[in-house]
Amino acid sequence: MITEPHVVPLLRSNIWMVSGRDRDLVIDAGLGLVPLRPYLPTDADRPVTLVATHAHRDHVGAAHEFLDLCAHRLEAQAIEEATDDIPLDVSMWPDELLAGFERKGYQCRCGTLSALPFSGFSAVDEHLKPARVSQLVDEGDIIDLGDQCFEVLHLPGHSPGSIGLFQRSTGAFFSGDVIYDGPLLDDIEGADRGAYCRTMERLLSLPVRSVFPGHGPAFGRSRLLEIARHYLRTWERLR
Repeated sequence: MITEPHVVPLLRSNIWMVSGRDRDLVIDAGLGLVPLRPYLPTDADRPVTLVATHAHRDHVGAAHEFLDLCAHRLEAQAIEEATDDIPLDVSMWPDELLAGFERKGYQCRCGTLSALPFSGFSAVDEHLKPARVSQLVDEGDIIDLGDQCFEVLHLPGHSPGSIGLFQRSTGAFFSGDVIYDGPLLDDIEGADRGAYCRTMERLLSLPVRSVFPGHGPAFGRSRLLEIARHYLRTWERLR
């Protein structure tokens, strides 16, 4: 796991890397405030595939650094057009947006960064870069590293094309923002609580052993069940 430590929790996404025999897998690409590739412990002779779990800025910031980039068809255009170019300067955010995040438990009014990535950095001038999606993936597709495989699961709710990667042989689940141990964002643009409920119901039956989420610490099956059941109780009327 690689993180950007001086980014506030709302935007501090996890970057996961799995080394394979024939290729390496990177899951999500952070905000991209500095180049990501130099921090990846990859073998220079092995190709690298980046899977973007969805198109939000905090997951595709360094996506433009990768030639082999996979994403769901419902997220690809937003990645290629850098649509989710939210300002890193919170003074440019509407008050209602800040208030909404605060109601969820995220504090951002003091800024999105606690330190600058390099001298002369300006949050006002920092913009999301477009990235070319080289492969569209959907439900049931397989990401093959040679000695291990990951199944693509289409899990909408947080965004229309949110995906997770599931390794059935180990029960490892890379969930992106589908589920993590923190306030879930289900009232932002593109989110759908009804779809989120259906996704949570699906997660309850998935034989997951370990969750490697898009934000926060990894956790096990029992915590996944607690989070999913709590969400379903909260939005029972939408089921």
